[in-house]
Amino acid sequence: MDLLDRLRRGLEATRSLLGERFTVGGWGVTPETLEEALLACDVGVEVAETLGRDFAVAQRRGDVSPGSELGWLRSRVQSLLTIGNGSSGRGRPHVTLVVGVNGTGKTTTAAKLAGKAREQGRSVILVAADTFRAAAIEQLQAWGERLSVQVVAQRPGADPGAVVFDALQAASSRGTDEVIVDTAGRLHTKHNLMAELEKVRKVCARAVPGAPHEVLLVLDAPTGTNGLIQAREFRIHAGVTGVALTKLDGTAKGGVVLAVAHELGVPVRWVGVGEAPEDLLPFDPGVFAGALLEALT
Repeated sequence: MDLLDRLRRGLEATRSLLGERFTVGGWGVTPETLEEALLACDVGVEVAETLGRDFAVAQRRGDVSPGSELGWLRSRVQSLLTIGNGSSGRGRPHVTLVVGVNGTGKTTTAAKLAGKAREQGRSVILVAADTFRAAAIEQLQAWGERLSVQVVAQRPGADPGAVVFDALQAASSRGTDEVIVDTAGRLHTKHNLMAELEKVRKVCARAVPGAPHEVLLVLDAPTGTNGLIQAREFRIHAGVTGVALTKLDGTAKGGVVLAVAHELGVPVRWVGVGEAPEDLLPFDPGVFAGALLEALT
């Protein structure tokens, strides 16, 4: 199953909801019905209003005719998602901090990223920096065994900064290509925990110049635009450079991808459409727009 097919499957609920909002066999789209449909799949008020205004202007200019609405929307969705979607910087080792609140699939996402790096022939180390929960360490170690990836861990309660520093020094001495750090889940409102995350970032920079090269925020799609509040705080305190949106297959709120890209100015790097390692997909704006909209014709 290729990338487009996997995304089609994952976006089925969102696409179905969009389809219900339009007239079958011609859409009958107005700026108002367009905004209502987009809001229903949680693109956010700002994005919905922007696209509604743009659609009204396009209609007045004659740029959109009956039957061409879908093509116009697909092009605009792709354009919105492409903004700020450049690649993160590289380094060796390339250090990725995986951050977010509990329950978003953060540890699983970190492990899947490690598995993908290994499949591509890169050496990789997973770091269990969530030292608050013994279960988190055990979960990451189980993934490491499953994927044949080394996991660096210390005892529960150890200082996360020390765990990260030791792991990065070891990775540097061995010439490891990738280090993926699973940090503790934390609520964006807990200022002491957010401050600790800032400390971990500084530790990374001391151990490896320029690190972390990526700070990946894991959000789960079912929270919809409510997750934007978390994202804004993590962007401020953790220097988020990209987003992994998980559980896209279990919600009709797939439009939150647009809200993340547009309102935060932070690119979506990955989307999760299932439990298997191969169900974490690299994000492509054109493929996403196609998977979301093409079947509505």
